[in-house]
Amino acid sequence: MKNKIKKKTSINCLKCKEPAVCCRLGAWIDLEEAKKILSLGIKGDFFHLEIDKAFPSGYKVGTSYEDEQCVFLDTDGLCRIHKFDYAIKPVTCKEFPYEGKEIAPIAEFLCVAHKSRVKKAKPRGKK
Repeated sequence: MKNKIKKKTSINCLKCKEPAVCCRLGAWIDLEEAKKILSLGIKGDFFHLEIDKAFPSGYKVGTSYEDEQCVFLDTDGLCRIHKFDYAIKPVTCKEFPYEGKEIAPIAEFLCVAHKSRVKKAKPRGKK
């Protein structure tokens, strides 16, 4: 029996019943993206500069302090960066709930759409 290849399923964030819940813990973004956002004067800050070779610049920064919500989340529940210009929205934010081609581990906690799909999936039991 051959192994089945996992197919990437699509999650439509526009249909989410709880928008911005995925922003409640902030995100790790590339340092160069952070510099671009700051240069445009968008209200917000960055925290916890760390070396991380998985990011293009080799560094990542957080968009929240500790376990707080993203500092770019506006009072209307929308992202200030996204409202300013979607093109400069950080890659990790654009791609969430995915990391590469897989569902991010944190998606089971943050992503309402992903959680609802997991609940709908029929559990496999013994016959």
